[in-house]
Amino acid sequence: MIQSQERDESGFRRPRKVCVLGVGQMGLVAAALLCPAEGESRPALEVVLWSHSEDESGPLKQTRTSQRLPGFMLPDKVRVAMTDAEALDGADLIVTAIPVQFIRSVWVRLKNLVPAGASVVSVSKGIENETLLRPTQIVADVLEDDPDAAPRPIGVLSGPTIAVELARGLPATMVASSEMGGFSSALQALFSTSFLRVYTNEDTLGVELAGATKNVIAIAAGILDGLQAGSNAKSALLARGLAEITRLGLAMGASSQTFFGIAGVGDLATTCFSPEGRNRSLGEALGRGKSLHEYLSSSKFVVEGVATTRSVVDLASRYRVEMPITQAVHAVLFERLDPIHAISMLMNRDLKGEQVD
Repeated sequence: MIQSQERDESGFRRPRKVCVLGVGQMGLVAAALLCPAEGESRPALEVVLWSHSEDESGPLKQTRTSQRLPGFMLPDKVRVAMTDAEALDGADLIVTAIPVQFIRSVWVRLKNLVPAGASVVSVSKGIENETLLRPTQIVADVLEDDPDAAPRPIGVLSGPTIAVELARGLPATMVASSEMGGFSSALQALFSTSFLRVYTNEDTLGVELAGATKNVIAIAAGILDGLQAGSNAKSALLARGLAEITRLGLAMGASSQTFFGIAGVGDLATTCFSPEGRNRSLGEALGRGKSLHEYLSSSKFVVEGVATTRSVVDLASRYRVEMPITQAVHAVLFERLDPIHAISMLMNRDLKGEQVD
């Protein structure tokens, strides 16, 4: 194990051991990002990957490859843990890369093994059904740290980061955010590489909300692609989708600037246009006439926007925010509304002046 534990400019100790929870695309990429490439001056870390099942961790440990990310090779420096205790023992930082609706069950399972001083960063995007909590809130809720103990740093990394592009080392940006002063800067220093530029943003609510809600708009964008509705319609959708996302964020107490930055419009554009985007791809299939059940049954990935759509509709109701695109996506997903009729409903709403917040 690496023994030195220097403090960075933010005042936080550089971790010696990082445990990445989840072996999906972002889990694999996060683990790789923490391993300095040849020629980079970043300090080395002990990086361990955790999976919920030996059926996943066993083959990954042997082959260093995953069907979830074709062409990706897990760096030799990353160790694949075979037990929960092996993964978390001595961890200074835990990266949670788990689909949002499963975060709670995983952290309940691991709670008693989490070191008292370990900090946490989430790269998951979504909102938990029923509780309507964001990923960082779910983790904090499960851990329920001693109020007399020093507060545990919990943060989020988000932005326009399609995993297959990160795996190839293509230029990208992210945002690091935390409600604990200085932890954002610590994450920025830890995850920045020669091809990944990380900015800081102290609006954790806005960053997580933007990352979750853009998946709903991406489903709508995919539906337009499936219907071959054209670029005019898709660009209008992005603009109006951003407006309703921002309205919700402002009602909940987030900053409007966040939604017009990397974590907001940047992530929204990537998710709506990238052929690799899971939510856009689902929407495209729906637009072409495939049912939600058919698509999800044949997909090897979790499509976060499906469950998140339920949560966003509930949040819109709670905060009395008008979100017509989100409501239309919800009707297509869960009320069997024909996508063509959904577009017709949106186009025939009362005429009004443009409002972006």
